[in-house]
Amino acid sequence: MLLEEIPSLDLADFQSGDPVRKQKFVQELGAAFNTIGFVAIKGHGLSDEFTKDLYMGVETFFQSPDALKQAYEIPGIAGQRGYVGKGKETAKGFKVPDLKEFYHVGQPHQADGDSVWDEYPANVFPAEYPEFGMNSVKAFQTLEAAGKALLAAIALYLELPEDYFESRVKNGNSILRAIHYFPIADPDSLPEGAVRAAAHGDINLITLLMGASAEGLEVLRMDGKWIPITALPDQVVVNVGDMLDRLTNHKLKSTIHRVVNPPREKMGTSRYSIPFFMHPRSEMDLTCLPSCVTTEYPKLYTDMSAGAFLNERLIELGLKKK
Repeated sequence: MLLEEIPSLDLADFQSGDPVRKQKFVQELGAAFNTIGFVAIKGHGLSDEFTKDLYMGVETFFQSPDALKQAYEIPGIAGQRGYVGKGKETAKGFKVPDLKEFYHVGQPHQADGDSVWDEYPANVFPAEYPEFGMNSVKAFQTLEAAGKALLAAIALYLELPEDYFESRVKNGNSILRAIHYFPIADPDSLPEGAVRAAAHGDINLITLLMGASAEGLEVLRMDGKWIPITALPDQVVVNVGDMLDRLTNHKLKSTIHRVVNPPREKMGTSRYSIPFFMHPRSEMDLTCLPSCVTTEYPKLYTDMSAGAFLNERLIELGLKKK
């Protein structure tokens, strides 16, 4: 574990009401996202006991028979809710699917008249495991609240109003993804290049990842070296996604990361992971902020909305047809 390779910050400092502690948090968070794109965060709101219960429910579901899991695979929605089976997602630029299956939980619908509910599919939860649904929604809402606080800090670092992201992420198109990297009984049977998760950047604004059940996550450092990252029990690892990278003209960097296969003797074991992908509303404009475009750093990206960018990436991942 090389957690010392990335800064460790406490969200309580930002929320303390102490302007000195708050400003220090803002600058340290921004500096981390400006260099390596990852940071470890305490004070996120998830207790160790709750996290253990959540992972226990996830493990129970994925150990269920395939027929039960497939009953919650919803056609026609590009895998945005419910179960997504093995071999369905391929990282951008790769030809071999990742060695994983996963379950998507989205924004819980509310009767508030917001037009976004016409856009989002409703959540679906396994009736056989009611705690899976309850705990998933609680985790979604807790991590979303932590994510909003982090985005407020990012806004201040970018010299924007503190509430810049608030309207853009209200009822946002975020996803809680419970992932099972399934056992491989015969490693020799794998296609060449098949890994648990090929090198990629996340689509969204930021990702919050609670500790996985096993090692395997690696981050590509600026010097080209891959380093292993494992969150401590009281921390979540937070990274910049491609949308925030686009918005800031690569000032805040979407770091490439991957999940490598375990040693051959451990290929027959499972790995579980639960990232929260924080997305904005689809209409958010990802046009590079004028303050991030200079003569030294010319504009890198074409103008695009968050919804158009997500659609493009879902096609590239093989989850949606053109």
